[in-house]
Amino acid sequence: MPQVIKSKGQKTYRSIQINGKELEFSEGFTELHNKSYEEILKGNGFGIQEARKSIEIVFKIGTITPVGLKGDYHTLCK
Repeated sequence: MPQVIKSKGQKTYRSIQINGKELEFSEGFTELHNKSYEEILKGNGFGIQEARKSIEIVFKIGTITPVGLKGDYHTLCK
């Protein structure tokens, strides 16, 4: 976690690189789960068709044979 984030007292850090530029989106997620559950209870949740691809990907990841560290990988993988 970057020192600047730690110095703010933040406990989470969310960042991705898009075309070589960082998009940092650590803030604004505090109540995301609560809002999501509220919408589900109102009948505005996601159906199986929206979730199917995610479930298939997670299943595939959980059942494939690991190949080890090859190519471009995160330094913490060592």
